[in-house]
Amino acid sequence: MSNAVSPLQGASFDGFARIEEQGLRGMITLRGDLADGGFGKAVAALTGCDVPDTRRCEVKGDYAVAWMSPDELLILCPHSAAEAGVAQLSKVLSGTHYLAANVSDARAVFRVSGEDARQVISKLAPVDMSPEAFGAGDFRRTRLAQTPAAFWMPNDKTIEFICFRSVADYVFALLSRAATPGTQV
Repeated sequence: MSNAVSPLQGASFDGFARIEEQGLRGMITLRGDLADGGFGKAVAALTGCDVPDTRRCEVKGDYAVAWMSPDELLILCPHSAAEAGVAQLSKVLSGTHYLAANVSDARAVFRVSGEDARQVISKLAPVDMSPEAFGAGDFRRTRLAQTPAAFWMPNDKTIEFICFRSVADYVFALLSRAATPGTQV
């Protein structure tokens, strides 16, 4: 068995905002009827989080649950807990219509932090990043330049991103270039 490694080995860039590749993160795609009470109980038992509202992300300790679509959640957890999480969900949801898959090794996670973190995203994604329109706990699936991505704000000065591992280097370069000193909007 091979050892899992993060795509960019913790690369970082300091500009007018700090860009950091976050290393390995467990991720479980969970699809099913989000309104089903049993579905919500299974999610809460694994994560301690409720099923989030549309375009929101619930966080509790090392676990987070993000709304991806009307029938899909993304569960974030420690990398080492993803397989056991899939097994637990599969056991609890047995007999219902669902899909649980460990997608950890197919994704990369980045953090943009600092007073001007919103400016970095404003340059790259078609999302209103004003504090009135996007704040802590908000979640979006969108594109970063022309690359599919999803992001949320755990607090007012930090934005976390998920993208496909295959484009991690490109996304890191995009974020770094958008945070280059002297390019503030």
